[in-house]
This record gives sequence, structure tokens and C-alpha cells, in this order.
Amino acid sequence: MSTFSIIFQTHYSGTGHCRWNGITIPCRIMTHDVLIIGGGSAGYAAARTARDEGANVGIIDQGPLGGLCILRGCMPTKTILRSSDIISLMKRAEEFGLVPVSAKANLSAIIDRKARLIGEFADDRIHALKGSRFTLYEERAKFLSPKEVQVGSRTLTAKAMIISTGSVVSRIPIPGLEEVGYITSDEALELRDLPQSMIVLGGGPVAIELAQFYSRIGTKVTLLQRSSHIMSSGDEDLAIPVETRFREEGMTVVTNTQLHRVTKDGTQKMAHFSHDGQEKTVTADVVLQALGRRPNIDGLNLEAAGVETQKGKVAVDDAMRTNQPHIFAVGDVNGMHEIVHIAIEQGEIAGWNAVHPNDSPRNYDDRLKTQVVFTDPQLASVGLSERECRRENIAYLAASYPFNDHGKSMTLGETHGHVKLLADPLTGTILGAHIVGPEAAELIHELIAVMYFHGTVHDLMRMPHYHPTLAEIMTYPAEELLTRIPR
Repeated sequence: MSTFSIIFQTHYSGTGHCRWNGITIPCRIMTHDVLIIGGGSAGYAAARTARDEGANVGIIDQGPLGGLCILRGCMPTKTILRSSDIISLMKRAEEFGLVPVSAKANLSAIIDRKARLIGEFADDRIHALKGSRFTLYEERAKFLSPKEVQVGSRTLTAKAMIISTGSVVSRIPIPGLEEVGYITSDEALELRDLPQSMIVLGGGPVAIELAQFYSRIGTKVTLLQRSSHIMSSGDEDLAIPVETRFREEGMTVVTNTQLHRVTKDGTQKMAHFSHDGQEKTVTADVVLQALGRRPNIDGLNLEAAGVETQKGKVAVDDAMRTNQPHIFAVGDVNGMHEIVHIAIEQGEIAGWNAVHPNDSPRNYDDRLKTQVVFTDPQLASVGLSERECRRENIAYLAASYPFNDHGKSMTLGETHGHVKLLADPLTGTILGAHIVGPEAAELIHELIAVMYFHGTVHDLMRMPHYHPTLAEIMTYPAEELLTRIPR
């Protein structure tokens, strides 16, 4: 008898009746300590944590197995961005005293490389999900009640349940868009024929990473953003260096727009919008709709579970509990942050709390919330932004220092952007740190570490920084803040 069969029989608890394709039929009732709906980054973290705490764990995932990050998010985008970063450097050969080269992208080969790597990452996750530590159900889940979930012809019950179904692309009601047709980030990661031109709708992380990728490998890109700058939820001074770089590289970036409709002229797609009080039109082969994602709750029948939602998001507290004390929701589905390491942290919190309902709960704290966008220059932030401080009436001091006046970045030829620190005006405790510039994704971790230990700008100045390095730029805004903070 296989391991799977042994586990399957161990938790078989009798027969009951299920609704399947509109018909009531006899079915098997299976029970688990913890039942997790969705096997992506958040779900797998929850499953692993609950299993390590001694729980019997069932995972429901209709597939494809692997989760958004591995299959259609973080990993495939970072794989293809590496190719566009390299071609950008190749085009700058003369700047570094090198003989010019003719750099041309082979999009199909880029996608082949991506597919090989993602296949390996997905295989590792699939192996873990199908291992003997969990019971995996590769079917769609539907709540029948707060304690029952229908999976195929079976009814599953559990002491605790964790919803981790992720997110899907938002469908935005723009006149003509559905009729004309468009691609989303899913299709943008699979194109093998390079479009001559592309209209990108949106200014968030997905939109700007893919816009720069296609611009760098030869597509004429026009990016339309409704707000006054890209990455509109953050501070404007972080967005401006990225927009500047985009324009230097030949991308058309239009902010403060109002998109009216999308039409078609033969094979060409046309976006009609307002900008600076004028009606304008842009034409391209492809429209990339990158206007965000929404929690994936369709078909879960949350009403039967009595789980409350707010604006399409599963509402949770800091312990990741919904209004039903035994049901949790983690990752994109709760709409708090669409960031993988946060989804994993939430999954670990929910996994532990699900197994220990009578203990003091573990809670999520977003003091160290971190975001990175892998454009060039990169964007990285941890903690509070100036906008958040103003909105929440938090007193702060801010100081910044530009990469174009920093020795190591000048030697690298990477001079766009700056580092900005936010500190408490009395104690010097660092409240937030923001980097737009070279290797921002790596540099931000020094500041995460300092903030993790509730460090101050005094601490940052006392720490040795090797010269010449990019990291030593952190000391310059810290030094300025020291002159304004009582010792």
C-alpha cells in the first residue's frame, strides 16, 4: 500500500452526502487538523509550519501547482529582466571604453531560458506538496459550511482552515478594451515574437518592470499612468529617477492621464486619453493591461462559510484570523500586501495559530514592511514613507543623498537615484529607509537589519562601511540627520 493511501485511509471518517454538478450523491468525508486552500508561497508556508507543529495537514490546490510567484510572478519576471539588463549594458559599451557591439534580443531564447528555470523551481515545490508530509487534493475547493469544504466528490472537514488562494488579474471596465483585446502579465511572460510597439496601462511594479523589459529589447513602449507619477502609492521623489531613466532609454511615459476608450484600426490598437487638457491617441501592436490584481475568491462560496469580505478582500486581523475564529486568510487573498516574503510570514503566523488556538496568538507587524521593484534603477523601501508619516501625523526628519555624487556609483556608471532615511526627530530611531538606485534590492537589507533591532542613525554612523562601496552611501544622510537630532 502506498504512503498516500495510508494517509488517505487514516483520516477517512465516514460517509455523507455532497452536491456534485447539481446532484446530491454519497461521498467520503475526510478530516484533518488543518486544511489549507491554495498551495502557493503563503499556503505552503502555512502547511509547513502547521506540520512542524505536529498537525495533520491537507492541501487543496487545483493546479497548476507552484503558485503565482514561481509560475507567473517573481521568478519568471526576474529571469527575463536579467536578459534586458545585460543587453542594456552591452549597448553602453563605448561609455566604458569598450568596442561597440551590435546587441539584439532573441525573445524566444529568453523565454526558453525562463521556462527551464521555472520548471526546476516548480518541480521542487510540486515534490514538496506531493510528499508524505501532506495530503494533497488537486481539485477545486468550495465551502459548504464554516466547517466543511467540498473537493470533487469528497467532503473535507478540519479543526482549522487557511485560505491562501492568491490573486488574479483585475478586469478593469475600460470602454472597448475587452473587444479590442489585450495581454496581461501572464501572456507577456510567454510571448515569443517581439512586438514592434506596445501600450502599457498602469504604473505599478508589474507594469513598469515589463515595460522596461520590452523597451530594452526593442519594442517601442508607451506607458500610460493615471496618477502624477509611477508607483503612485509611494513618495514621488523615488519615482522620478526611474521615469527619467525610462525616457532616456526611449520609452514614452505619460502621467496624469485619463484613459477614455480603446479602439482598433486594422491590426493596430489605439488608446484614447486626456493629458494636460488635450485629447490624445497612441497606437501600438499590443496593449498590456497591467492595472493590478484582485484577491482570488471566485467560486470559494465564502458566504456558506460565513467569512466576511471587504471590497473583495478577505478581512483578517493581525493574527490572520477572519471573523470565523477557526478560518484564516493569508497572502494576496487578504489584500494587505502583494509581496511574497510577507505572504510567507503571514502563512507561518496562521499555520502556528491554527494549531495553537488556546495560546496567545502570533501577530503580523508591518513595521518592517519591505518592497522592491526590479527596474533599473531599482526601487527598495522598508518601513514608513513620508506620505504615510504625514497621513498618520507621525513626526519625522528626512535626509537624502544622491548616487551621482557618490564615488563607487560613479565608477560603475550608475548615477540615477538616491538614498533617503526617515528618523524620529528626538531619538534618531530609523522609521523608514528608501533607495532608488543601483543594487537597491540588496542595499536595503542593511537598513532592514538596523531597523529590526530598532537602530538609530547614531548606530548607522558607528557601523564600519568599507570604501569604496555602494553601501557607504548610507552614512551620508545619516550624518546629515545627526546634525538635527539631539545627542
